[in-house]
Amino acid sequence: MNLAAQVQERSDPSAALEPLLRLVHDEMAEVNNIILSQARSDVALIPELARHLINSGGKRLRPMLTIGAAKMCGYEGMGHIMLAASVEFMHTATLLHDDVVDESDMRRGKKSARMLWGNQASVLVGDFLLGQAFRMMVDVGSLGALKVLSEASSVIAEGEVWQLAASKNLATTEEEYLNVIISKTAALFAAAAEIGAILTARDAEEQAALRLYGTNIGLAFQLIDDALDYSGEAANLGKCVGDDFREGKITLPVVLSYRRGTPEERAFWRRTLQDGAIEDGDLEHAIQIMRRHNAIEETIQRAVYYGKEAREALAIFPAGEARKALMDAVDFSIARMH
Repeated sequence: MNLAAQVQERSDPSAALEPLLRLVHDEMAEVNNIILSQARSDVALIPELARHLINSGGKRLRPMLTIGAAKMCGYEGMGHIMLAASVEFMHTATLLHDDVVDESDMRRGKKSARMLWGNQASVLVGDFLLGQAFRMMVDVGSLGALKVLSEASSVIAEGEVWQLAASKNLATTEEEYLNVIISKTAALFAAAAEIGAILTARDAEEQAALRLYGTNIGLAFQLIDDALDYSGEAANLGKCVGDDFREGKITLPVVLSYRRGTPEERAFWRRTLQDGAIEDGDLEHAIQIMRRHNAIEETIQRAVYYGKEAREALAIFPAGEARKALMDAVDFSIARMH
């Protein structure tokens, strides 16, 4: 059985997340309360739109990594809860902005905020949430955490611009695409994990280890998303299957398929992704080409590799409940292929 089939055969990918969910249960209840309170505003549209996305069913993996990392490092204060809420606000703001840039109609199985309230409202409420995130970071009073999260915010914005520039560009290389997702996706995972060590004043080696863990789990997470867009279900993907194809996004399965394709197959990619002339049946044909060149399989293999790197990064920490939960979260990120 090939790797993709093995990953897809797992019966309950959410089971791998259960140890982390148990570990952070009490703190995440407080995070959720903070999120709802910080999304309040006298401008009625702000809490209405924010609640639509906040309550739309995301796993909130990034703030859970912040709390899990802080607990693994022995933190006993309350700052990790505020910072976890900040991380989720940063992520939510990014989703709002992404959907506008990508012209996405759906988000996590529901109409996207931009479809309900428009692009202008989505962008402005995203800006509000970013402002609230940084206000909470300042309230915590950790200059180190503020530095890491503010740098991540800049890197994420750069990644979005980079992805926009690469859109429909079939000359994009695998290295260039990895640079995009390191910035766009992995940067926030890395920051979310690293601040757990910063809060507890752990040494530079342990901070770097958690940053490396976050970077690699973020890469694995995004690569599985890439694969799911051509082989998954909307429930696991958080958007409509084939959205990347319809939006002309150059993801790793496309990069591999185009590089290995015949002249006729390359002409197909140019027509559909570069020119945007998509016809009925083109998504199914794109998937056939990818399977012919093992592009989805190899995307999963790369995700598994980065998952292994993420687990190894935690090796310097003592074995225990928190470390195991963070390692199991890697399995969840990959097992979403089911």
